[in-house]
Amino acid sequence: MSTTRTMLVTSALPYANGHLHMGHLVEHVQTDIWVRAHKMLGIKCISICGEDAHGTPIMLKAEQLGISPEALIQDIKTSHEQDFAALYIHYDAYHTTHSEENRELASAIYTALQARGDIVKKTIRQAYDPVKSMFLPDRYIKGTCPQCGAPDQYGDNCESCGATYTPTDLINPKSAISGATPIEKDSEHYFFDLPRYTELLQKWSRAGHLQTEVANKLDEWFATGLKPWDISRDAPYFGFLIPGTADKYFYVWLDAPIGYMASFKIYCERNNVNFADYWGADSKVELYHFVGKDIVYFHALFWPALLAGSGYRLPTGIFAHGFLTVNGQKMSKSRGTFIEARQYLAHLPAEHLRYYFAAKLNGRVDDLDLNFDDFINRVNSDLVGKIVNIASRCAGFINKHFDNQLAPNLRDDELYTALLNTRDAIIAAYIERDYARAIRQILENADRVNQYIDANKPWVLAKNPDLMPQVQETCTMGLNLFRILMAYLKPVLPHMAEQVELFLNCEPLTWHNINSPLLQHPIKQFTPLATRVTKDQIAALLADTIG
Repeated sequence: MSTTRTMLVTSALPYANGHLHMGHLVEHVQTDIWVRAHKMLGIKCISICGEDAHGTPIMLKAEQLGISPEALIQDIKTSHEQDFAALYIHYDAYHTTHSEENRELASAIYTALQARGDIVKKTIRQAYDPVKSMFLPDRYIKGTCPQCGAPDQYGDNCESCGATYTPTDLINPKSAISGATPIEKDSEHYFFDLPRYTELLQKWSRAGHLQTEVANKLDEWFATGLKPWDISRDAPYFGFLIPGTADKYFYVWLDAPIGYMASFKIYCERNNVNFADYWGADSKVELYHFVGKDIVYFHALFWPALLAGSGYRLPTGIFAHGFLTVNGQKMSKSRGTFIEARQYLAHLPAEHLRYYFAAKLNGRVDDLDLNFDDFINRVNSDLVGKIVNIASRCAGFINKHFDNQLAPNLRDDELYTALLNTRDAIIAAYIERDYARAIRQILENADRVNQYIDANKPWVLAKNPDLMPQVQETCTMGLNLFRILMAYLKPVLPHMAEQVELFLNCEPLTWHNINSPLLQHPIKQFTPLATRVTKDQIAALLADTIG
């Protein structure tokens, strides 16, 4: 694979009104593994993220806490960055949409669209809270579902029966903020004329930039006809004023994806990089977005249209993933299945979760279930029992009997070559985001290594002093095969790979520098690399989420 490629990769920006939860982590782990796999190939692969920091929920949460929205954003940004670091999720730049870079970019893009005639004004009627003196987003209106009669449902859909409707359809609607009965009020709004971009979007969506499932979903939206997109919100609102207005703000979803560009601006400043080389209309850089399936509409329709209309390049690919369930259920605080990253980290190792998600992610838009019985089995049986156990079975003999020195030759060149011959297939699985396939292939390799060790029985050979050279050769073979396995797992387990590099006293593992084994080579004292998970740890975690 060519090393002249340059890639810019983003994860969806987490919203700055709460701590990271397990649903966030699926995407950020997925992105991080993909980026690391490419970096190990020697490809320049830059990863970007940041805080999604605007909108009514942040304004209201800050008010509730008695702090400014800016203070809330900073607190949450710090929390998110700490959690990412603890999970070995790395971004080359991490910024916020509430920044001067984002303000300038959003204003410039809006102005370009306005000059093209893509911005239209229209008066609309909306629900208005007479107590708070503010227009209400649908999610801030609650009432009885008009379809099934379930109480306390949101203004756009019923969580009980799944019906969708408008807030005016609700029975006995109330403001979720003040409890007042909303009134209807007219307001002039600004719309982006998305239908003008229908033909461009249809061509782009069928040109290999999207997963098949996503392209098919877009076809449904094209069939019903795209609608102008409301990009404005009325004061009071926490966000950027629309240029030329005194009380109209950009809707959060207008400036949120522009936040990718703003974060990259920071990267450019720190690394002396030319922004236009990456975002210019004729850029040769590959641009990829990882997103949840619930925000595909914004990323695969609005975002490419905004970029095209303002003279920027379009994404090379958008990769959508499904939702996370926990023990087969939607994440829920009342059921103890809404787990924050920090709660998980208080009870269990970060890389156990990275391994588990990798073992389940297949590159499609399928939902993923975090089943804790399955979690225990995959970590204990596969990661600890099959992979890490190889090192612990072999290292003790080298440390104790051979002065930490590996043998001068391998006992089985064919097996070493056989493991290397699976490398291209494993790399391909990572690149295709089918991490589950990569893990299966790695585990098949681990089975072969364990069979080799079982067949050669160094613990039996060590009882005979005359056979000690065979013990050294067998364990040298085992540790070199383990080194290959850890190179293959490095995108998933970067911290463990670093520990292995220190233990084996070797260069940082890449896809290519494992071709030659470590022979007549000094290693360090072995220390345990992973521990088994107990049911008590899981029970304590779930009790913590309820508490």
